[in-house]
Formats: sequence, C-alpha cells, structure tokens
Amino acid sequence: MIKVDYAFLFIMLDKSIVLLSGGMDSLLTLAIAIEQKKNPFALHINYLQNTQKKELAAYNDICDHYKLPDEQRLVIDIDYLAKIGGTSLINNEIIQEKNHSDIPNSYVPFRNANILSIATAWAEVINANSLFIGASQVDYSGYPDCRQVFFDAFEKAINLGTKPETKIKIVTPLMEMTKADVVRKGIELKVPFELSWSCYFDNDKACGICDSCKLRLSGFNKVGIKDPIPYNSL
Repeated sequence: MIKVDYAFLFIMLDKSIVLLSGGMDSLLTLAIAIEQKKNPFALHINYLQNTQKKELAAYNDICDHYKLPDEQRLVIDIDYLAKIGGTSLINNEIIQEKNHSDIPNSYVPFRNANILSIATAWAEVINANSLFIGASQVDYSGYPDCRQVFFDAFEKAINLGTKPETKIKIVTPLMEMTKADVVRKGIELKVPFELSWSCYFDNDKACGICDSCKLRLSGFNKVGIKDPIPYNSL
C-alpha cells in the first residue's frame, strides 16, 4: 500500500492571501478559498475604524475556528487612513453631514487599493498566487473600489509592479452574489456566521441601522433565518 504524506501535500497546495476583516463576506470568502483547496493566509487590517476591537476579535475567532496556524495569520496597523480621514467609519460625526454624492460617507477613500497593496507584498514573500477578497457589486454600499472593473485593473498593476516570475490573480468569489446568496452559500459551507461582525459603529451589539447592518439583516431575512449576532435595535 502506498503511504501518502498529507502534511507534505498540504504544504504543496497553492497559497492564497485572504483579506479577512471579520465580516460575513470575508468569512465566506475564507471558506470558499478552503473549499477550493487554496492554502489560506489570512490578512487583517486595523486602521482605527470605529469597530476595530470587535473586528479584530472576529478575525481571531474565525482563524481559530478554521485552525489557521500563527504563521498563516497577519495583522497590520495602518493608522494613516485615520489621519487622512474623510469617512464615517473612523469619525462618527461625519454621518451627520449631508452627503450630495451617490457614494455614502462610510466609504474609506481608496481603502481596498491600500489593503491589496499590503496583501501583494505578503504574497510575493510567501509565493502566494492569488488574493481572495469578499467584494460584491450586487448588494453593496456603492463603493467604487468594490467593482470588478477596479479589481481587474489592479490585478494588471500588481503583475506589472512585481517580480517577473510573480503571477498573482485577484479572486472575487462573491462579486455577483446578493446578501441572501452569501447566507445560503454560508449555510452550505457551514460557516460560523455567529463569529462574524458587520456593524460599522458598535462593538457590543450591532446597531442594526448602518448600511452594513441593513444589508446583512436583509440577507438573513430573505433566506428566512435569524441572524445569530446580537442587535441593539431588534
């Protein structure tokens, strides 16, 4: 009988960087990367957002659930986004200002480009060939850096700006999914939605009124099941 070294096979799997904020979309994205047999390295970014403490706790809980070893976890602090400002995700007072743009003031200017740049640097170091991000252009808040056209352009920039032997693909498995689709796929993959956090403003109980909470709740409501995290307004 031929003996198989499963530890060796696991090491040889394609490595991927998964952008793991701790929200339900990034949680499902990690589960999909695992389902596709991509060896996931989970990247989390702190930028002094309102719910930084809760998001970091969700990230660690999710990594623990999937038994990711320490060497496959990376938390980076980029407080310069807070210094730049311009978003209600960092300054709650901005939410009171009238916004004449179609883009909500919860948009963090060029955040995904900053995060993808960090992910690319890590990918080059560990020889990962894909970056997984849980962006969607169906049920989303209208952020310009969540559209497929942006990711296609950024992928070209990555492969122009890295070593000749580096080939990195940006994978957006949720791009055409509604929030209801996310819930259904999550149920199929048995993801622990109770460990995730989506609220923009509260760290103890989700507010239930921010864009992210509304989108999340609509997904669970359309599927007909109760969201497992606690809410202030429900």
